[in-house]
Amino acid sequence: MKKKMISMEMKREIIAKHERGVRVTNLAKEYDRSTSTICTILKQKEMIKGITPAKGVKIISKLRNSVHEKMENLLLVWLSEKQLAGDTVTEAIICEKARAIYTNLQQQTPGTSADQEDSFKASRGWFENFRKRTGIHSVVRHGEAASSDVQAAKECVETFAQLVEAEGYVPH
Repeated sequence: MKKKMISMEMKREIIAKHERGVRVTNLAKEYDRSTSTICTILKQKEMIKGITPAKGVKIISKLRNSVHEKMENLLLVWLSEKQLAGDTVTEAIICEKARAIYTNLQQQTPGTSADQEDSFKASRGWFENFRKRTGIHSVVRHGEAASSDVQAAKECVETFAQLVEAEGYVPH
């Protein structure tokens, strides 16, 4: 059976209907989900109500703790500033900044400690999911791409076009 994602709007709708007295079994039938799925949503209702997803984010598959949410929001602000300044930002730089922000937030937040089991790693998987959640596109993936020779690339294209023309090749 294929796993079906549930949007935040739908989760909030399910919670609201349950609070108005609609039974779990009826909600399960209405939304074509299992009763255990509906119960899980209802158990997480306080957390779901407290989440304000980033602009454009429709589906949140994991309920991350508030430190994660704050870190990602601060990271987005930092990224915007860097892009406005015209700075080149690589995946490695973003991950490093994310770890630094997370560590600072953990130290400032009461009830959390920096040596907790769930320390944030800013892995490649996290980065890919962060990109999908936030819709950021203009990130340089590798350092080589940032240091590429634009002039040499233009010359190569021109040389190739002249070769195609001179030898009578088909461009594709």
